[in-house]
Amino acid sequence: MQTFLVGGAVRDSLLGYPVIEKDWVVIGETPESMVALGFKPVGKDFPVFLHPKTNDEYALARTERKTAPGYKGFTVQASPKVTLEEDLVRRDLTINAIAMDEQGNIIDPFNGKGDLEKRLFRHVSPAFSEDPVRILRIARFAARYTHLGFTIAEETLQLMKQMVNDGETDHLVAERVWAELFKVLSERSPSAFFYTLKDCNALNSIFPEIDRLFGVPQPEKYHPEIDTGIHSLLCLEQAVFLSPKPEVRLAALLHDLGKAETDKKKWPSHHGHEKLGLPVLEQLCKRLRVPKNFKTLAIHVMQHHTNCHRISELRANTLIDILSSLGAFKESSSIVKDFVLACEADSKGRTGLENNPYPQANYVLQAASVACSINVTDIVNSDLKGAQIGDAIRRLRIKAVAEYIKSV
Repeated sequence: MQTFLVGGAVRDSLLGYPVIEKDWVVIGETPESMVALGFKPVGKDFPVFLHPKTNDEYALARTERKTAPGYKGFTVQASPKVTLEEDLVRRDLTINAIAMDEQGNIIDPFNGKGDLEKRLFRHVSPAFSEDPVRILRIARFAARYTHLGFTIAEETLQLMKQMVNDGETDHLVAERVWAELFKVLSERSPSAFFYTLKDCNALNSIFPEIDRLFGVPQPEKYHPEIDTGIHSLLCLEQAVFLSPKPEVRLAALLHDLGKAETDKKKWPSHHGHEKLGLPVLEQLCKRLRVPKNFKTLAIHVMQHHTNCHRISELRANTLIDILSSLGAFKESSSIVKDFVLACEADSKGRTGLENNPYPQANYVLQAASVACSINVTDIVNSDLKGAQIGDAIRRLRIKAVAEYIKSV
């Protein structure tokens, strides 16, 4: 059996990046012979097997032929006669079409090493245009490697634009878009993902709600960057510094969707954008099937980020109602901390204001702590019933927070 390490493991080892997963391609075998050797079959669309000891993935060398639109429209042929080069040529980028044999020798038929050195994303062959997911993958690689100086080869960028013009991105399914976005939100430079999609004209077809923010002006006094689309991606960049949680990062990115829905005659003012953005957010989450925990935090941040910025102006009862709506008084709730981090990302996601302090975060967290620490024993043991108990607890929390506000 001939086996070769391929794909990301080779790429990242050559870049000096940690290798997390190893994928192997197998030459000269059949599904039956792999099973006889103890490998466990797991592939649905083509023959992939798990190694009986390491659990690494081993795929039989294969070729692909485009038969229908979209990323599933392929006929796959795996055969002992398929060569290593025939397997590598079907891959997306030259930097992913490098193989390594068991002795550590590099097999590089498409000069992937050269493109690694040049820091270039370059497609292997015209077959790149047959799979729209490859646009998402290049954008994700940009999010991962932009800090190393990687750019897209001009001929590859033009091919991506042609794919968009041909409607290939219209065939992307929600599950795959979300899967890529979820990975992106944990990368080092997730904003590069969206800039890449915008550069190849794919942002409008894949994330139209975000694309509409570009060109929407904001008051220069508060937003030196002016453009709402730029501001949203600056917020995402700041969220990366503040939190490793993808939920926080997504909420920071989406918090101003409503600014594209305000009255254009009143721009750059965006009164009421917090409420206007909610149906847009609902539409995006429904289309991409965004998990509930991501959606819930994004809704809270969209509704209340303006209140968070001016939190010291709010009365105790208003603050308690906001904290209650956030779920601050539920056991083991971390949503308040995530909420203030996303709001802080919004405040700092403005050109020249990145290093400004955000005391509102501590203010909200302290108020929540004070409200949670009240003693409700007397109320629970009283003659109060049902909603009366909740009302009495709320009054106690308001009183405690009012005293905290006076002390600040």
